[in-house]
Amino acid sequence: MQPERITRMTVCARPFRAAGPRLDVETVANKRVVHNYGHGGSGWSLAWGSSTIAMRKALEGGTRDVAVIGCGALGLTSALLLRRAGARVTIYTKERAPDTRSARATGTWSPDSRIADADKAAPDFASVWEEMARTSYATYQTYLGLPGEPVSWSDRFILLDDAATRPAPPPPAMEAVRFASYGERVAGLAPPYRTLSAGEHPFPVARVGHGISMQFNVAALAHLLTNDFLLEGGRIVPMTFHTPADLARLREPVVVNCTGYGARSLWKDETVTPVRGQITWLAPQPEVRYGLSYRHVLVLPRPDGIAVQQLGESDMWGYGIADEIPDRSEAESAVATIAALYRRTRLAHEDRIDLLRQEGHSCLIT
Repeated sequence: MQPERITRMTVCARPFRAAGPRLDVETVANKRVVHNYGHGGSGWSLAWGSSTIAMRKALEGGTRDVAVIGCGALGLTSALLLRRAGARVTIYTKERAPDTRSARATGTWSPDSRIADADKAAPDFASVWEEMARTSYATYQTYLGLPGEPVSWSDRFILLDDAATRPAPPPPAMEAVRFASYGERVAGLAPPYRTLSAGEHPFPVARVGHGISMQFNVAALAHLLTNDFLLEGGRIVPMTFHTPADLARLREPVVVNCTGYGARSLWKDETVTPVRGQITWLAPQPEVRYGLSYRHVLVLPRPDGIAVQQLGESDMWGYGIADEIPDRSEAESAVATIAALYRRTRLAHEDRIDLLRQEGHSCLIT
């Protein structure tokens, strides 16, 4: 793992809303608008569940002609669910799936990643979140094992140095958000993590946790959802919206708004706060099938490359930053952190091999 293997860097402004995703209904330009945006770092993870709620609201009253704005994770799942429910659906979008912010996602199951402010979310939001998480998790199970691995299982390792050697977290920011954590509500839904003993892993660190997580091959998944929507009779029409009044151009009486971070500008929604996240992509290595987290750096292998992401020393990392220009120094720093880990791991392995040889266990060495 070296800087020379960096193939690209992508940056995404994730749309965080303190109250949680916007799922209300309003009338704009004589259209019934169902909102479905503002999922923070949980867009792909909650897409099917959130879009199920949006689909139900869109079909209230018996309407069967529906427009969907946006072609990212929420737009594609909303459109597919509506089409499968018998609606005539057209996606209107400025960008196709590969060019949306959803295409820049890491691709890991993270249903409560910056999903809401624990102090500002609605009293019933935890229950809504649980419904979304369970619905999405069940739906993604049906995509396992398909060609191209749009969804797969991934071994994950959480590596911790001795507490005394880890840097102390920075003091909280003046406007720090207490991000909501709802994982206990779906305990048992995903395989649990457990602490490994020293003989169960090769890493030269004090503690190692291991689990199995769902992973999305975003490129393949978005391609599959797009094709499924088109094969099932949906349409995608290029269109740019400058203000909500532009909805009057649409023939459909119902609109599902899946504009993500774009809603901040289009709808003048100042409740949407950007959370900057950068991914450094290394050339893919098909033999690497596990992910890990070490010293605030996340590594996830995908068929289109190995994603390396600097997470920062607190959840406030990237909060309020809309800049989507890649930072080469951030990329190289993240790669260097993991490269140093692998060097230590290799040396520790070589030391164990030498010790086995000295003890006469050559028959065990391969």
